[in-house]
Amino acid sequence: MRVLVENIQKQKTELRNVEIKEAGGGCPKIYDTLSSFSNQDEGGVILFGLSEKEGHKITGVYDPADLQVQVNNRSLEMEPVVHPLLNVFSIDGKQLVTAEINGLPYADRPVFHKAKGIQKGSYIRIGDSDEHMTSYEIYKYQAYRLGLREDQRTVESDWIMLDTVRMQTFINTVKASGRFEGMSDDQVLTLQKVIKNGKPTLAGFMVFSKFPQSEFPGLAITAAVVPGESTGETDSNDARFLDNRRIEGSIPEMLEESINFLERNMKIRTIIDKNGKRTDRYEYPLVAIREAILNALIHRDYSRHTNGTPIDIKMFTDRIEIISSGGIYGGFPVSQLGRDNPESRNSALVRILEILKISENRYSGIPTMEKEMKKYGLRAPEYIDNGRQFKIIFRNSLQQKDSSTDGVFQNLSEREIEVLKSCIVPLSRKEIAQILCLNYVYTSNNVIKPMIKKGLLVEAERQGRTTRLEIEPSLRKQLGISDNE
Repeated sequence: MRVLVENIQKQKTELRNVEIKEAGGGCPKIYDTLSSFSNQDEGGVILFGLSEKEGHKITGVYDPADLQVQVNNRSLEMEPVVHPLLNVFSIDGKQLVTAEINGLPYADRPVFHKAKGIQKGSYIRIGDSDEHMTSYEIYKYQAYRLGLREDQRTVESDWIMLDTVRMQTFINTVKASGRFEGMSDDQVLTLQKVIKNGKPTLAGFMVFSKFPQSEFPGLAITAAVVPGESTGETDSNDARFLDNRRIEGSIPEMLEESINFLERNMKIRTIIDKNGKRTDRYEYPLVAIREAILNALIHRDYSRHTNGTPIDIKMFTDRIEIISSGGIYGGFPVSQLGRDNPESRNSALVRILEILKISENRYSGIPTMEKEMKKYGLRAPEYIDNGRQFKIIFRNSLQQKDSSTDGVFQNLSEREIEVLKSCIVPLSRKEIAQILCLNYVYTSNNVIKPMIKKGLLVEAERQGRTTRLEIEPSLRKQLGISDNE
């Protein structure tokens, strides 16, 4: 723990997963931190005995034994109950206490202070502070735990401008499978979650109504072309947007119109191969762009909390950003996208679009995007999930060569880069966890194992029961690290 204390004193700040508390005169208030650490995957550590007011000076705790009792008592007042791992240690003759809080499974969240209730007692960690969860953040956890399927809720409206051709194509395709032969059209539509109790489901409404925005104006797409690398930049005529459009209609129509919008505004590059053959191609691979927009339309949150928020597409001079509401369903980690299969937030909508062959090969979207970008010699897409929104970024700059360190680090997370820079000499899992200020279990499962799987780290040596890890040998060469370092 000395490493943790020294790291805090060096940085002069708390961290996303470390909260320091003075405890010279008793147990301080910790309900908000117990909640916020329990509500994030990596959990966190509460460190008692440092004074933020005195420049993170070690002040020690009033009574280590009693403090542990008080922390346990407060943990029992949480719902669900929190089980901290408590430790006592000494630095410079002063005793400090740590409470290591593990992140609870997504289905058990939000963790909140029972006395305040779920709405006022649920917290989330933002930077180095504990903030009240919004109603939407609380709803997301409850919806997941209860298995709510917003795409299957009924729309209190009759079909408006029904696309009868698409509907009949859907019914014929389902019946052609053989299992539904002899059923009525209404029976087919009910079993496929297109209608429920004689009313259209939201999934059915968004696919088969020609203008679902008559009921849900916010379930649309806003698309804009910005004349620079950030919103607010203008061109020589003071125009903030070179093209700006609101895209409405059914999901198939919005998908097609969005692709047309971006295609119309893309540059065209001329490629000449070694045989002198000239080929014109778009600035970005259209297959990858289509998958990203389709991903946003299928997997966005369709709950009442986000009905008023359109999908946002912005084309800058150096990138395209596609932003949808809701974040990844069920707390699935961004690092595993394209490697494991997340649960589907809108299973009925996914199935309807698969039957119509608008979406094919479930879970292939991310690998397809990455493969297409690689074909163009462009960076892999970037994925950003802040819990409220999910963003995909496509950059049009060519990928840097592996001859530079920046090129090696280009597609890695900040955490992966920090681990690689630390593992110039072999380190144990425990040492890596201390450097990252994360708990051991989370570091092992969510940082080290994925890095081994990606070929960034290898097991270097074993000393007794301790395995040390180092940078993969070919990667060491690319980074210019000699075996003597």
